[in-house]
Amino acid sequence: MPRVFVQGSPVDSHPRPAPDARRGSVRRVTEVGEGVLHRPCRDVTEFGPDLAALIDDMFLTMYIADGAGLAANQVGVDLRLFVYDCLDDDGVRHVGHIVNPVLDPLDPAGRRLLDEGEGCLSVPGAVMDVPRPDRAVVRGLDKHGDPLVIEGTGYFARCLAHETDHVDGQVYLDRLSQRDRREALRQMAARRDEVFARRAAKTAALGD
Repeated sequence: MPRVFVQGSPVDSHPRPAPDARRGSVRRVTEVGEGVLHRPCRDVTEFGPDLAALIDDMFLTMYIADGAGLAANQVGVDLRLFVYDCLDDDGVRHVGHIVNPVLDPLDPAGRRLLDEGEGCLSVPGAVMDVPRPDRAVVRGLDKHGDPLVIEGTGYFARCLAHETDHVDGQVYLDRLSQRDRREALRQMAARRDEVFARRAAKTAALGD
């Protein structure tokens, strides 16, 4: 089986970080509580250099923040778009972006929920168990406006579902009990400064 898929298609190899990041600039990552994270994003209707530049910025910002995925509203942009560079449970790497993503509904009889640890760049430092299906299919467009279907299993399925939640105006805290939500916010308060210092150091190193 191929070890890397880019935009859902197998390739022999792909650099890390992805080439998109080399063209990008680092943007500030929004945090839970900011309005742009808690309302559904607008559909992308214009495809061109501005969208391509945003995708480049998102890739670089995701790598600086040590993320596996990043949605546009996590850099303050109210658009249905996310990027990803994520391993599945078999160690296969998946890299790409998807515009106007929609998650296919799964037949409850055929799906299996995995209750595993999940974090979020907008909830820095917190990790909580969140039940997610072990398979995901997301349909949308690429940056040129061409149709795109991305399928994932295991941890990559979790990434696809998590990022689609973002563009729908949800963060993973919304899927937790009140008790677990409080625990996630406690973890964030305890670790936020450390996470931000690490991101700042990586950003500074870009200029070396």
